[in-house]
Amino acid sequence: MKKTILEKTADKLVNAFVNNKIIAPLPIKFTKTLSEAQKLRKLCESKVKDPIIGFKAAGTGIPVMKKLKEKKPFYAAIFKKNFIKSGKKVKINKSTLGIELEVCYLIKKNFFSSKGSITTKNITKHISHMAACIEVIGYRQKKKGITSFGDLCSDFGANVKFLIGQKKKYKKINIGNLKTNIANKKIGQSVNGNTNTVYINPLNSLRFVLNELKKDKVILDKDFYVFTGSTVGVVPILGKGLYTGKVDQLGSAKAIIH
Repeated sequence: MKKTILEKTADKLVNAFVNNKIIAPLPIKFTKTLSEAQKLRKLCESKVKDPIIGFKAAGTGIPVMKKLKEKKPFYAAIFKKNFIKSGKKVKINKSTLGIELEVCYLIKKNFFSSKGSITTKNITKHISHMAACIEVIGYRQKKKGITSFGDLCSDFGANVKFLIGQKKKYKKINIGNLKTNIANKKIGQSVNGNTNTVYINPLNSLRFVLNELKKDKVILDKDFYVFTGSTVGVVPILGKGLYTGKVDQLGSAKAIIH
């Protein structure tokens, strides 16, 4: 049977994802709206053989949501190949969009057997650990900038690498008002942020992702991570070297950009 344009596009993008290649920009029909981008993303993810270790929330900045006329974020799967230890090297290219500092949670696998919606009252029983995390974001395409959530969503959520700091056992802290900072001292770049920029707060972002997983009937057989969105926005990478991200009360994560 002849492959559809959607299937051919997915094959090209998956090949680029697996082999770290850069391809021509995707047809705009797959990136203009979030609903069409979701179809491509899900098809691509189904074709990747690498294990899924978690999921990311994206588009969690409320000002960005308003600017792009979206009502809620979206999520994407995170594969083992893109999950590396804090302090490791990350190679970037002209399609890299920037670096982000996030709060991530480790979720118990029994979440998948839970009944009903996830609420602010019952969410904590599913959380095992939490940590600071750096995400390097970018495209597998020869394109720059963001004109829609579809741009990001269609390209595996634009995730390049995740570097997680030391995990801490979950405890209730004022997660909606923690100061954050990401900096490259070598080039004098420093950007401050706050966890309150993440879709109200990181726990609310986590709640969103978990409910979306339920809605989409996603099931894993192991504990998994959820990365809740940037506390500093998309920070441009102005130079190579060590970037250190710090979240008050949570700790730090590091990435060497080269």
